[in-house]
Amino acid sequence: MRGGDLKFISKSLNPNKSKEFVIMDLKSHPQIPLSKWTLNQPPQLSAFPLLSQQTEKKTSSTPPATAAVSMSEKDCNHSNKDHRRKLLRRCCGGLLIFNFIVLIIILLVWSILQPRKPRFTLQDATIFNLNVSAPNVISTTIQVTVNSHNPNSKIGIYYDRMNVYAIYHSQQITYYTAIPPVYQGTKEDNVWSPFIYGDNVPVAPYNGQALGEDQSDGAINMLIKINGRVKWKCGSFISGRYHLHITCPAYIPLGNSKNTGIVVGNAVKYKLSQSCSVSV
Repeated sequence: MRGGDLKFISKSLNPNKSKEFVIMDLKSHPQIPLSKWTLNQPPQLSAFPLLSQQTEKKTSSTPPATAAVSMSEKDCNHSNKDHRRKLLRRCCGGLLIFNFIVLIIILLVWSILQPRKPRFTLQDATIFNLNVSAPNVISTTIQVTVNSHNPNSKIGIYYDRMNVYAIYHSQQITYYTAIPPVYQGTKEDNVWSPFIYGDNVPVAPYNGQALGEDQSDGAINMLIKINGRVKWKCGSFISGRYHLHITCPAYIPLGNSKNTGIVVGNAVKYKLSQSCSVSV
């Protein structure tokens, strides 16, 4: 042993074992007094401080397995949320773009075609029967002539399920009369002359009394209504069905004089030429 660098050399005296030398640096173990070091047997070191300290540092620096799993799960959840947000933003953006394109197409089609509602005119009404058989019962037989005009130059109209009837003081006094389906081309006119009738139709008592008073006064106000469905045709394209409502005011001056009506057999025909309101 030399001063400053004291080292201990132990030699195994067991002849059955190979010679082994243990060299230890006493600087690393200053807590062991020199009296404990002998030539025959070195002091028993329960642990080497340097090795234990390095092992503890490595152990403490390594994160637990559970912490690593939890961190990976958090990262996975965070990435899934980001992916969902991006997907939602893309879907919303695509929907807005699609709606904008559809709106532009509709505006272009509308500006090019300029579709307009058909026009209807109540030309005349021929009264065969209109009387009050009882205070609350009315019998009616009327033939009306209605002209329809298609003002569109590029769009045809299909008329379907057309029904016509008469209204007096907000109460229906005739049954429904069907008009056959028909196609109306561009700038064309169609004329319909359906019979509308009602035999002993029950009405409110005040309506029966009001009809008798109107007949005595020589004029009657009623409404001729037409309900149905239409389809628009542009080239080979045919749209879906749309509800059509037509209301024609009919002011009929009752009487058989030459100024008010034309006698046709047992009926009186009245010229009206009144425009109708149309809603589609």
